[in-house]
Amino acid sequence: MLSDQLGCPVRLAPQAPPSPFFTLVNETKKCRRSAKISSKHQVTIPLDAMRNAGLEAGERVVARAEGPGRVALEREEDVLSHFAGALTGVFQQGELEALRDESD
Repeated sequence: MLSDQLGCPVRLAPQAPPSPFFTLVNETKKCRRSAKISSKHQVTIPLDAMRNAGLEAGERVVARAEGPGRVALEREEDVLSHFAGALTGVFQQGELEALRDESD
């Protein structure tokens, strides 16, 4: 399906012979392109924008101001997965288990 500049789907009307009574035009599926900021500073992001950005419900994002009237959202980096396994080989076999047992 075709998309307009903002990512909203556009469906082309079927070709029909010209008629003096009506004209077929390209149909645009109703698409929300704006959102309202609530009193709790919450914004509902339109579904098409979420899909085009590759974001899913429940993901954490970081908001960054890019100037007057402009805020960018980026997927939050998972720091734990970034550093997981970084200290492999630092401790001897069984050393961590012994340290864990000491704290019990």
